[in-house]
Amino acid sequence: MLGFNEPEFLAQLASTVALRPQIEELVDRLVEEGFDTLLLVGAGGTYAQMWPYEHWAGRASTLDVRAAIAAELVVSGDARLGGRAVAVFTSVSGTTEDSLRAIEYVKGKGAFTVGFTGYPDSPIAKAVDAALVSEPKAWPFDPQMLLFVGRLLARRGEFEGYERLAGELAGLPGVLLEVARQAEPVAAAFADAHKDTDYHFLIGGGNLWGFTYLYSMCILEEMQWLRTTRVHSAEFFHGSLELLDEDTSVIIFQGEDETRPLTDRAESFARRISKDVTVFDTRDHALDGVSPEFRGLLAPLVLDTVLGRVSKHLERVRDHSLDLRRYYRVMDY
Repeated sequence: MLGFNEPEFLAQLASTVALRPQIEELVDRLVEEGFDTLLLVGAGGTYAQMWPYEHWAGRASTLDVRAAIAAELVVSGDARLGGRAVAVFTSVSGTTEDSLRAIEYVKGKGAFTVGFTGYPDSPIAKAVDAALVSEPKAWPFDPQMLLFVGRLLARRGEFEGYERLAGELAGLPGVLLEVARQAEPVAAAFADAHKDTDYHFLIGGGNLWGFTYLYSMCILEEMQWLRTTRVHSAEFFHGSLELLDEDTSVIIFQGEDETRPLTDRAESFARRISKDVTVFDTRDHALDGVSPEFRGLLAPLVLDTVLGRVSKHLERVRDHSLDLRRYYRVMDY
């Protein structure tokens, strides 16, 4: 596979699911001590990656669980924060300045802070009350968040399947390696067909809306300097559809939760207008060892793996490094 380091891929994923004992011990302690607000804080991609877990908790729990943009949280404040709040942060590098300021802010309000990162000596790891460290550069943070939120819901009597889910996550490295292998020819074909495409229209919903936002902004825009529109499948018919024409590249992310019919509806309309509709559907992957009832929860992880292959092939055909930036962490702002 193009630009794919299999040993590193497997080691990084294995290190995330290996955090299960530490995550369970931490969640159990927090539940026993008691808290009534869970804030999921991020910036850019790590903010978007919190949305599936806000979405899951919103459907399953009466606990106040909210995602927050780190920089906005600091300047706008949150009157509900206090000593009975827990705030979770994720950062690949452990150096995200907006998140560091948000950690200081929520700790000043009395909240307990949790950080997931790959660097034990990083500023974020040192700033939070509890740091849970994986292999360096491990991405995405979905395994840790599945374990954290799943254990929390289980302890509250709001998720009966936690033990089975957590057990199945142990096989995640092998499952996602097969996903990557299956996606490779599809990714190469998409990139070859869109070498000169300078605008993409992305649609996703449910627990894939965060990934839709992330792939649009953090990959196509930030890493490839391509123009995009991103829209939630439930909102597609309230404005953004007017941007479609027969040559528009439409990318649809389809998962397996209860919002699937909304994305089906958007896809059906998009195909009536555009001749260039690509659907990345988690149903196309076997996910051996994953129970049917958990497939929807794993959708962000599956598509992150699939689109990771797309990104590498876009880098190839466009001769534009995924590491190249003009402004992000280059200029002061």
